[in-house]
Amino acid sequence: MSAVWADIKPQFEQASSGHKLEIVFGTTPNLIKEATSGKPFDVGVVPVEVMQDASARAGFATGSTTDIAHVGLGVAVRSGAQRPDISTADALKATLLKAQSIASIPESVTGYSIAKVFDRLGIAEPMKAKMRAQPSPAQVVAAVAKGEAELGVCLIYVLAAPGLDIVGPFPAELQKNVVFTAAVGSETKEAIAAKALIEYLKSPAAVGIIKSNGMNPS
Repeated sequence: MSAVWADIKPQFEQASSGHKLEIVFGTTPNLIKEATSGKPFDVGVVPVEVMQDASARAGFATGSTTDIAHVGLGVAVRSGAQRPDISTADALKATLLKAQSIASIPESVTGYSIAKVFDRLGIAEPMKAKMRAQPSPAQVVAAVAKGEAELGVCLIYVLAAPGLDIVGPFPAELQKNVVFTAAVGSETKEAIAAKALIEYLKSPAAVGIIKSNGMNPS
């Protein structure tokens, strides 16, 4: 969501007459730690897997959450490289098995989703030797762009970056969407502002920003 927030932050601050956003980014495990650290926060916009952790969910207000955006998985290669076939489940499986190296972020909700696809394809074990684990989306992009990894497998909007060519999304029957959902922090002293931000994320202005960054509004 970092690219989305870069555009939304100044617009919300201008529209909200004085509210200022201080944003903390992290992978799913890191966000769970943040939510359970005891440090107060006003609002979270996080992968739904954070809310599925009982301890983390306790850090948010009770009641339903508000889905903001979702995005699927895809594959990319270095710019100018031959684009392999991933049009079907069998084609994707063959491409993954043929690849010498794959950059991804195993310790993230994206990584968990990719691992489930590998399991479904029956290739979890051979993928372990090919995986070039990266700590962040930017480093997945860099590893592929520099030729350190043959394929990048990540959320597809992450792969829409200079130095990479997107091969395409995972086949529909294997696609795993990452859903970002929002809720107010249970200990916030700025509940009105937090709710205003969530409402703004559903506004036409924010929806346009979400779409322009390769994600799908929920």
